[in-house]
Amino acid sequence: MRIIGNILWLILGGFVMAVSYALAGILCFILIITIPFGVQAFKLAGFTFWPFGSAMVNIPGEVPSVVGNVIWFILFGWWLALGHVISGIICAITIIGIPFAIAHFRLAGAALFPFGKTIVSIEEARAMQGAYVVQAWGTR
Repeated sequence: MRIIGNILWLILGGFVMAVSYALAGILCFILIITIPFGVQAFKLAGFTFWPFGSAMVNIPGEVPSVVGNVIWFILFGWWLALGHVISGIICAITIIGIPFAIAHFRLAGAALFPFGKTIVSIEEARAMQGAYVVQAWGTR
C-alpha cells in the first residue's frame, strides 16, 4: 500500500512540491553561507517526494536552531508551506484526494520550521513519541 500511496502522492502534488524543495536547495547551495539550509531543503525534498513509509520527528535531545528556523521561514518556509496548503486544497476537492490533502496540510507545518527535525522510517518513528507519520491507506 505504501508504494501505491507514494505513486498517487506524486500525481497529486508531491512531485511539484519536491521539485520546489529541490529548487530551494539549489539556490541555497549557490550561496555558500546558506549550505545548511540547502541540506535541509534536500532532506525535505526527498521526504516530500516519497513520504509514505517515512516520518519526520524531533531529534532527541537537540534544541532546534531558533535562528536557523527563523531564517528558513523568511526565505523559504512560508512559500513552501503555502504551496502545500494550495496543493492540499486542490486534493481536498475529491474524495480520493482527502488523505493526500491532510498529508499536504501536515507537511505545510513541517515546511515552516524544519531545523531540529530528522526523517526516519515509520518503524523508528513509532518507537519515538510525538512522531509525525504519513501513512498510506490500510497500513498500521
